[in-house]
Amino acid sequence: MIKRFLISCSISLFILFGCGENKQTPENQPGNFESGDSKGNLENLAENMKNLSESFNEGKKVNPVDFRDLKALLPEQIGTMKRTNASGEKTAAMGINISKAEADYKEEGGDKRIDVQITDLGSVSGLTAFAAYGWYVAEIDKETEDGYERTFTYKGNKGYEKYNNKHKDGDLSVLVAKRFVVEINGNNVTMDEMKAALDMIDIGKLEGMKDFGVEK
Repeated sequence: MIKRFLISCSISLFILFGCGENKQTPENQPGNFESGDSKGNLENLAENMKNLSESFNEGKKVNPVDFRDLKALLPEQIGTMKRTNASGEKTAAMGINISKAEADYKEEGGDKRIDVQITDLGSVSGLTAFAAYGWYVAEIDKETEDGYERTFTYKGNKGYEKYNNKHKDGDLSVLVAKRFVVEINGNNVTMDEMKAALDMIDIGKLEGMKDFGVEK
């Protein structure tokens, strides 16, 4: 998720500086570090990104759910795979905060593995959905000899699944209440086993947290 968070920040830079009527002069062209106040530019960038993220949430600031509450939603076991570790953290960058919890599940004496991650996108929910989760604004239905990828609806929420029949691995993601992302990655498992993992997450409880930390 951290990687996707950085991707969303990069795309935000493109939105901020690559669109609209931003006339470049020799003094403010990208790469010209000899003029202008670099520190001031960085501060302006941080402020602009913060304002942009807030615009996707109707100007509201959102403090993420405590990662410990997200961690409590992770199951102890998925089928024959037991949880080997669980962790959580809160990440802050440029005034934007997100929190996440994740766990790994492995089959004892086998090669099956599933990783589950729950992320509260907080104030960047709309921005990240568009930037890092392109499937959220698209309808995908694709098949090849090796596998498939498609979007779907899960309990009223948009989701995406991708599976490789040859390697028996895949990804499954659901954006809950336009704020939380449940991501499941599997190796040497079937898609049914990954969906069973998704069914073990209390989606209703996640939806009930959608207004948590929203400053009015």
